[in-house]
Amino acid sequence: MNAMGYVRVSTEKQADCGVSLEAQTAKIRAMAVVQGVELAEVIVDAGESAKSLHRPGMARLLALVDAGAVDVVIIAKLDRLTRSVADLAELLKRFERRGVSLVSVADSLDTRSAAGRLVLNIMVSVSQWEREAIGERTRDAMRHKAAKGECVGTAPFGSRRIAGSKVLLEADAAEQDVLAQMRALKADGFTTRQTAAELNRAGFRTRRGTEWRGQYVSQALRAAGACVTLPVAA
Repeated sequence: MNAMGYVRVSTEKQADCGVSLEAQTAKIRAMAVVQGVELAEVIVDAGESAKSLHRPGMARLLALVDAGAVDVVIIAKLDRLTRSVADLAELLKRFERRGVSLVSVADSLDTRSAAGRLVLNIMVSVSQWEREAIGERTRDAMRHKAAKGECVGTAPFGSRRIAGSKVLLEADAAEQDVLAQMRALKADGFTTRQTAAELNRAGFRTRRGTEWRGQYVSQALRAAGACVTLPVAA
């Protein structure tokens, strides 16, 4: 049987967490010996996220699978392959059509058995649920801060953070003048694109020093009222 290994890291920092490319490769080679299969190649995706399957190494692996050149795909850990239930389901269907099995070393999984496929799907489902639950808690915390007038993230245009505070803002006089110009132009019936053009003609620039664009005007006006901004102290 021909086996193909697959390894991935998204950042260099992962090398310190036991998932370096070298560590993954060593585990895959050891598993190939245990399985009694010939490891033809270890495909590498370095600096690639598992949020999607659009990666150079993954594209090569799937091309080999579709060509019937692979019997077994060995990975060191499931999250090296994908973090998405939908992507996992797509991969498993693709592997199944070509008679390819998936072996995960750290998870002790082998999709050659029905039990292995069941456990694999359960594990990924639980993993995705945990990520979504964390995301929901983070969004709830941010909404709670916004409801109290606290600002998280970048200070909206027209404001700046009060020295020594991570959430409280005060008005930025120069940016407030630009916002006033925006509101006046909008009140006169100008579109966001026309407003941006007028601001540029008047010599106004964004916080980054670039010219205004319609979308920047919309974002600035929308974000200006998202947080409570205190007046500048006299």
